[in-house]
Amino acid sequence: MTPDELIAHYGLEPIPSEGGLFRQTWAGPERPDGRPEGTAIVALLTADDFSALHRLPTDEIWHFYGGDPLELLLLAPDGSTRTVVLGPEVLRDQHVQFTVPAGTWMGGRVRHGGAWTLFGCTMAPGFTFEGYEHGDGPELAARYPAVADAITALSRPAA
Repeated sequence: MTPDELIAHYGLEPIPSEGGLFRQTWAGPERPDGRPEGTAIVALLTADDFSALHRLPTDEIWHFYGGDPLELLLLAPDGSTRTVVLGPEVLRDQHVQFTVPAGTWMGGRVRHGGAWTLFGCTMAPGFTFEGYEHGDGPELAARYPAVADAITALSRPAA
């Protein structure tokens, strides 16, 4: 498989503001508040792109599907930080599935030396663009100075 083949197969399109390519593959029935009960996407990142820091009001489950490992930087509301690796080596501290708690800043990229990663994300209640909050790099770097360089590398201006 190549990124171009995956893009064509899934009909992937750019993710607004965040980066990467995606396609929504499922949305559950609409709730009384207008949000879907749940949503799922398939997404692709290549080595020359990244998922910019953002946070969501609901837990988000990330799923590794193929390609190279994905590094996911997490900035918790309590000030702690963590880098999680999504990949196939589950006996070497990689995850095929990882839940990012609601309100946690997250941003990711293909692990250094890799070419691309195919992954998915699932949320319940489902994703809406109104719930997406784009990270401000300088503000986050000031709040989490121990990982300021990683924050800068995963930041881009909001669209």
